[in-house]
Parts: sequence; C-alpha cells; structure tokens
Amino acid sequence: MKRIIIGIIIGLLAGIIDIIPMLLQSMEWQAIIAAFFMWIIIGFFISTSDLKIKSIPKGIIISLLVLLPSSIIIGWKEPLDLIPIYILTILLGGGAGYCIKFFTSLKDN
Repeated sequence: MKRIIIGIIIGLLAGIIDIIPMLLQSMEWQAIIAAFFMWIIIGFFISTSDLKIKSIPKGIIISLLVLLPSSIIIGWKEPLDLIPIYILTILLGGGAGYCIKFFTSLKDN
C-alpha cells in the first residue's frame, strides 16, 4: 500500500509540473485536467509495475505507453506539437521512476 501512495503522490507532483506550461499558454481546461490525471495514473502504474528493468527506463516506458493513445489525437493535424510533449514526458517519466524507486526503498520497505 505504501508503494501505491508514494506513486500517486509522485504522480501528483509530476502532474503539477506538467500543467504549469499549459496554464501559462492558456490551454483548454479539458487538456489540463487530462494531463494532470494522466500523471497520477502513471505514478500508480510505475509504483505497481513488476518490470525487471531499472527505475528511470521503467518510468519512461510506462509514461510513453500511457501517452501513446492521446498523442494520436494531439498530433493528428500538427505532429510537431508532440515534440515538447514527448520531451517533457520522457523527463517527468524518468524522474518519477527514479523518485518512486528511491522513496519506496527507504528504511521500512
């Protein structure tokens, strides 16, 4: 249970970081809310995944897989719009993977 709570908290933090540029660009609320909840789900998936790979690549792989269906919709007409989205997803996914591994491996786990 501790792993799941840590994953959700890290996902919340990643979601906040992800939506800051969206708020500054005055994007639609639906996109902002979707991105925020996507990161909560990614945090949950990273913390519960049993993939036998290191934490940073695991976070990147899971975050890109979760983003994939949305990226089809986002990039259908303007594929270049996906470049900053993928860059931020790779950075936040790797960071989330690292942080979840770090905090779940502390003392009593």
